[in-house]
Amino acid sequence: MNRLTRALPPRLRPAAGARRTTPLLRLLILTQLAFNVGFFAVLPFLAEHLGTAVGMAGWLVGFVLGLRTFSQQGLFVVGGALTDRYGVRPVVLAGCALRVAGFGWLGYAEGTGPVIGAVLLIGFAAALFSPAVESEVARQAVALEEAGGGPRTRVLALFTVAGQAGAFIGPLLGALLLASDFRTVCLAGAGIFVLVLAGHAWLLPQHLPGRRRTTAKGGIGPLLRNRRFLGLCCAYGAYLLAYNQLYLALPAEVERATGSQAPLAWLFALSSLLVVTTQLPVTHWAGAQLTARRSMAAGLLLISAGFALVAAARPAERTGTAGLLPAAGFVVLLTVGQMLVAPVARAWVPDLAEPGRLGLYTGALSSVSGLIVLVGSSATGTLLDLGLPPAVPWLVLAAVPVSAVWLLPRRQAV
Repeated sequence: MNRLTRALPPRLRPAAGARRTTPLLRLLILTQLAFNVGFFAVLPFLAEHLGTAVGMAGWLVGFVLGLRTFSQQGLFVVGGALTDRYGVRPVVLAGCALRVAGFGWLGYAEGTGPVIGAVLLIGFAAALFSPAVESEVARQAVALEEAGGGPRTRVLALFTVAGQAGAFIGPLLGALLLASDFRTVCLAGAGIFVLVLAGHAWLLPQHLPGRRRTTAKGGIGPLLRNRRFLGLCCAYGAYLLAYNQLYLALPAEVERATGSQAPLAWLFALSSLLVVTTQLPVTHWAGAQLTARRSMAAGLLLISAGFALVAAARPAERTGTAGLLPAAGFVVLLTVGQMLVAPVARAWVPDLAEPGRLGLYTGALSSVSGLIVLVGSSATGTLLDLGLPPAVPWLVLAAVPVSAVWLLPRRQAV
């Protein structure tokens, strides 16, 4: 029994040899489900709203979407450091309150300035609550693994499944409410986070067993000198940039093929349904057959193949159902790649982090990748607006995850 497991009270300790989660882990996993229902009720429809209702140019839409990701992912390091210092509960509650305010503001924002302000607030809210929850899930997963409760990747796969279940429900809810208007969608998202805030104020313990708060300053210097960790961050950032094309390149392709944004909700649902139904078997297979590095490399190559598929089909300019098939293939390959990349990347972080700095390192993983997405999304928006041959933007995007394979750490820790 390791020091993390010994610190847990008996009712929260995993039984020796058990393949189950603890009550605390179940709460955190359900938290991810609730977060994503509220978030994905709004986000898939943001690009269309910015381009039509607000009247932004394509490059500006890409910049705003990248800014949203950067204000979230890029500031995860702040949320992670605050979690190490003050604990999980206050950081989660503060983030939920800011998300409520951000969605409410976005629903009434009509100009570029207010929209950017609302998007920044929405992103920073997640920069608080997400690293708090993710780092605690990773910490508990390590304790469970070392107590004989199964590999940590299984817990992180469950966490991914919960998030994707929320990502499945959210767009369907948003599409239903969009029949009214975008403001209604935003207010519904805010309402969901009100419920999340109230629930966690009641259920989440003030002091989580086994978590020791870090009072000493520092930690950034050793992190910046950790080449293996930074390599993981950059490879994960390439994956996240590719995943972000669900909100930028994919909507443009769906609009071109069908003349409508309506199929977008169903493609998001397809992605989420694949993760919900197959993430655990894929994680089990990958854990038995592949090292962590090979799992991430295989996932990145599948993601690249998804972009290449659309690039190959794009010059034909097919429309209707036939024109939508390459986009559906892209979603499938991207999703399978995600299933191989995301749980393994999160499971790798505890082995690369300094003791007592798991929140900081969990946040830094997303911060570095968020910076990559900010730059990459603006470039993607420009590519889509330049009038280049139709396959070129997709071929450029296909090259990004392939290049990222070389950045993965060579020595294994998982």
